[in-house]
Amino acid sequence: MTSAPPAPQAQATDEPRPGRLSRTAAFWTLAATLLAFMCAAAAPSPLYSVYQAEWHFSAITLTVVFAVYAIALLAALVTVGALSDHIGRRPALLAALATQAVAMLAFITADSSGWLLAARILQGLATGLATGATSACLVDLRPKLAPLINTATPGIGLGAGAIGSGLLVEYAPAPTTLVYVLLLAACAVAAVGIALMPETSPRRPGALASLRPTIGVPTDARGRFLTVVPILITTWSMTGFYMSLGPSLAIELLGITNHLVGGFVVCCLMGTSAIGSVAFRSVAPRTAIIAGVPTLLVGLAGTLVALATTLAPLFFGSTVITGFGFGAAFLGAFGGVSQLAEPNSRAALFATVYTVNYSAFSLPAVAAGIAVTQVGLGVTANAYAIAVAVVAAIGLLAALRARH
Repeated sequence: MTSAPPAPQAQATDEPRPGRLSRTAAFWTLAATLLAFMCAAAAPSPLYSVYQAEWHFSAITLTVVFAVYAIALLAALVTVGALSDHIGRRPALLAALATQAVAMLAFITADSSGWLLAARILQGLATGLATGATSACLVDLRPKLAPLINTATPGIGLGAGAIGSGLLVEYAPAPTTLVYVLLLAACAVAAVGIALMPETSPRRPGALASLRPTIGVPTDARGRFLTVVPILITTWSMTGFYMSLGPSLAIELLGITNHLVGGFVVCCLMGTSAIGSVAFRSVAPRTAIIAGVPTLLVGLAGTLVALATTLAPLFFGSTVITGFGFGAAFLGAFGGVSQLAEPNSRAALFATVYTVNYSAFSLPAVAAGIAVTQVGLGVTANAYAIAVAVVAAIGLLAALRARH
């Protein structure tokens, strides 16, 4: 079966057109925009305990607040995730930034859990629209460097957003508004940069048809894609676990009450995941997976021992190891599929990848949140870790058996 010729791309020269950024400047502008979206995604995590104390809502409501972001993001991925393949990368990204700005305003004015839910839904929609377009445009501009940026930037952004928000909650005035004011300003700056970058995906028909809920993997790449699905599930389910329950584990089981700890837990995981991505940036995707998954499992085992013995240093040290393994394994998985689609279907492929990612990020974490109310935090953490270890082992065996 002959594949369709790729859509014409923007000229490869780095010389900018008048009034436009060069391709190099556009690439790093996109990386910074992705970083801002990831910072915003993690920013509410250290604030949840503050909201709960102020507005007196239940643990179930807290679980719903966590879930609606991921559900909205998934809804955006399967509907508008491929839209930039048809209307262009710039219009899609500018629409995402506008929606994100409205979400930040909703956070700033929020005075109840209802407003918080609305803000998280808007934020999820914005991030879902931005994810496919940003990932595809990075590959358009720098195909060799894009996998590293696409895998390292989320870790850096989530870690920085969590620790920065935690610092503001603990030490700055107006903790429930200041972080969102700063993120709103970042949206405005990013919008200027995106407006000035060159368009890398010319308009083509089918924009309305692309809004039908769908995910897409090229037929001849489906076997290779399925091979890395367990790795995507493993890495992102661990992220959801730490972002939803990590602060509670530190507070309830380790007895740490400082608001900063919620951000520090996420930073330990996601910050070192970026280091893992950088460390394995020059190796083959299969090698990165084979090295990263066992490292992740060692960190996971150490975390369980730390929770059983209430040793805080071991908990944070094991989280660092888990994060390093996450970074290597996710880099391998993402690198293994990043070149599977033609340029005119890249956004659709990346929307599919992130649909798997955020399903693993949200659904198990929501189930864990419900389980906590039934069997307790310690039992839930152990069961969650065992389930993740089983999926990780399946992914490792698939990588060991794969030829490429």
